[in-house]
Amino acid sequence: MRMVRLLLVMTLTAMTAVSAAAPLRISAGMGQQHFWVGQHMDPFVDTMEKETDLSFVRFYSGSLVTPGREWDALKTGTISVAAPLLAPYHEGSFPLSDVTQLPTLNTTSVMVTKALQTLMDSDRELADGKTFYQYELGSKGLRGWPLGATSAYSLSTIGRVLDSPDDLEGAPIRAGSALHTILLQELGATPVTMTSADSYEALSRKTVIGTILSVADWPSYSFEDLLKYSITGISMGHWESYLAVTDETWNGLTDQQRATWDRVARQVALDNAAHIDQQEEAVRARTQKAGATFVELNELSDDMAGHLQDAASRTWIRWIEQMEEAGHPGKATARLWAELIEEQGGTIPPSAADYLEQD
Repeated sequence: MRMVRLLLVMTLTAMTAVSAAAPLRISAGMGQQHFWVGQHMDPFVDTMEKETDLSFVRFYSGSLVTPGREWDALKTGTISVAAPLLAPYHEGSFPLSDVTQLPTLNTTSVMVTKALQTLMDSDRELADGKTFYQYELGSKGLRGWPLGATSAYSLSTIGRVLDSPDDLEGAPIRAGSALHTILLQELGATPVTMTSADSYEALSRKTVIGTILSVADWPSYSFEDLLKYSITGISMGHWESYLAVTDETWNGLTDQQRATWDRVARQVALDNAAHIDQQEEAVRARTQKAGATFVELNELSDDMAGHLQDAASRTWIRWIEQMEEAGHPGKATARLWAELIEEQGGTIPPSAADYLEQD
């Protein structure tokens, strides 16, 4: 009987370990005005605190951890939860996660978010017996869930009209990731790498004349009065990131806490994506009334439209070949991603589709 009591006490102690511990520190590198914070991190925490006995301390605007430092902060225990872990800013650490930034046609935030959730759930082996999830997160001792994808990234300028390929030749344009750099190079522009937060001054001073960014993101960085001309109808990719914790933190939760966390994280991501799609439409309508111009791909000259689509296809091919040369399963990942995008109703550039069919 004494042994039974001891086992019961040990079990109850294990079950209540997390709830009795200090609150989980959750950190975002952006402010609450950003849709990944006010419309994802906050709803996630609000719901978790309502439905479980977990509690959180929230840090905003990089006050505890700056963008691109989230993984180190998770490993050292500075934070418990990265919301988000900005995978593209950890250059080389999450190589396959850039796949969502490959150019597509006719895609939305909801479509890409669903595709990434399916990719992370997929049991298809990509290399060395590892799935996408195992390759990107599991092997690093991380647990992660998608955020709502950004809406389609557009090519926008502070006013320069882009009627022909010559208008892009040598133009300094902000790139936020390695894939943006590839795409701008293929377009003939000069990529200037910096975060969106750092690009306001560069755009204001005309150090760069444009940026690759989703229109829904403009209010987060006060770009609504700066960006005057955008090409839409072709996605320059969708930026995705992860809500992430370490295995150690995850294993410290009870079964019920983990089940609730997984369910809430998935639903909040889809809600976040729907909000982002709505914000995209609202920002476009508001800035258009104020004089901004949005030009659809099919409204461009055949020369310019063809140039954009050819550059998009070459971006897929260059990314795949760079991944393969570095020892990563680039083609297998791109093939699976293309399938998932098409399942959601989107398409990929024609020449890239042809390339992926090669044996």
